[in-house]
Amino acid sequence: MSRRGQWVLLIALAAAAGLGAGLWHGGYFAATPAAPDLPGQRPPGLVEGDILPEDLALTALDGTPLPLSALRGRPLLINVWASWCAPCVEEMPELAAFASEQGDNGIQVIGLALDSPEAVHAFLQRIPVPYPIAIEPPGPADSSVALGNARGLLPYTVLIDAQGRLRKRKLGPFAHGEIAGWANQDN
Repeated sequence: MSRRGQWVLLIALAAAAGLGAGLWHGGYFAATPAAPDLPGQRPPGLVEGDILPEDLALTALDGTPLPLSALRGRPLLINVWASWCAPCVEEMPELAAFASEQGDNGIQVIGLALDSPEAVHAFLQRIPVPYPIAIEPPGPADSSVALGNARGLLPYTVLIDAQGRLRKRKLGPFAHGEIAGWANQDN
């Protein structure tokens, strides 16, 4: 094979590896296999209308417990993300702006990072957000699954009403200007 042919092959292999890594880390392939949707069977986790279990708690980035039942009284938007998820990172400014607009009586926003503490700290140094961040390792029993993310894809967002009932779920990133309409519709 000629030297030029070797370079072309090397570039093609690098491009294929980059595409595969991007799809894997971009949320298109789940680290956790999705549960099949079988007729008559309820998917794992919560569905619209369910009340959050009293014992469902997240862990704040500083390691303190964050029981979701303590946040009742105001609607709550939980956005599940990871620092390596490109669509998650792209929607962060939208979530930050939405959270800043809510004030003390609006919708509470919490980010749930399925990531390592080191990666999240580094990310937040570059892109700070005005809302609390919880963290846990991704896995088949992580909180996103308990919140109804049966496919294990990111980003994933849920809206909980003031009484603790799951009202909406969204798989995928918010488009520019979409969050307020989504969160306030039928809420």
